[in-house]
Amino acid sequence: MPTKIAEVYRGKLVESIHRGDIVVVTTDERITYYSGSRDKVTYWRSAAKPIQALPVIFSGAAEKYGLTPEEIAIMAASHSGENLHVETVKGILNKIGLDESALKCGVHPPVHKETARNIWMKGGKVSPLHNNCSGKHAGLLTLCQFYGWSIDDYLNQDHPLQRLLLEVISDITGVPESDIELGVDGCGVVVFGLPLKNMAYAYARLANPEYLPSKYRKAARHIVESMTSYPEMVGGSERFNTDLLTVAGDKLVAKSGAEGVFCIGVFGGPGVAVKIEDGNSRGIPPVVINLLKQLNLLTPEEIAKMRKYHKPAVKNNRKEKVGFIKPVFTLNKA
Repeated sequence: MPTKIAEVYRGKLVESIHRGDIVVVTTDERITYYSGSRDKVTYWRSAAKPIQALPVIFSGAAEKYGLTPEEIAIMAASHSGENLHVETVKGILNKIGLDESALKCGVHPPVHKETARNIWMKGGKVSPLHNNCSGKHAGLLTLCQFYGWSIDDYLNQDHPLQRLLLEVISDITGVPESDIELGVDGCGVVVFGLPLKNMAYAYARLANPEYLPSKYRKAARHIVESMTSYPEMVGGSERFNTDLLTVAGDKLVAKSGAEGVFCIGVFGGPGVAVKIEDGNSRGIPPVVINLLKQLNLLTPEEIAKMRKYHKPAVKNNRKEKVGFIKPVFTLNKA
């Protein structure tokens, strides 16, 4: 059962409670710590993006098209739609001979509020490039161009691209393809349902690629180095994922997912997967900082730099602090 992991205070009262599950898994697939259920099954959502980007490297596509580390990082991103993100995705599409019309991710306003406001005030138009998943889709189109696959139907579950991705997800997580529950993600691609413990196991191996099958090792190193070297591509301004990689990217790789999913791989250490039951990601920052503290993975200096995320403020429409979110769990030893 999910356990209480965060409380939301307004004044002196607990107004809301977030329950969830946390699993810490080693590279040899041992659960060492947990909170809630150790067998929770959920969709991986965007936390799967670094894994989905692996074929761009091991296929040789990244080398053929001369992709930069920044471009690799944005393929693993849920970016904010800022100008640097839009221009980076444009650059990928230009290199593979396509434009934004090929993107099937759909359209939503930039996550970055100032960028969205500027577009609106100037009478501009939001495009698929602003979608937080456009980098991933540019990576998928890169594979289609490299292999000569059709691009009009690359979202379809039976497309060779999606079959390749399912194979990779199975290899990295250790879950047989037949046991992975397939759904449709917010951006239209196939999304993968599997146990939280296998997500953590995958991130342990992503961060320590010597434990991966040999064909994936170089690709994993490339993706992790790109994400930690260019954290601004992975999220954006004032984003928890980017700030965590900026502060602690020398010791871990991390990626958020929709509906309260977050995964971490520790260099020389375990993998961690978090799922908030109600899907509200506002609880992720304090929960993640708390679990990293409990695992002794952050120094006092790093904790200080991430202070605003440990007990994030609840504010009203006047921007006044009226409460806070507090992590309330203790990890159990397995």
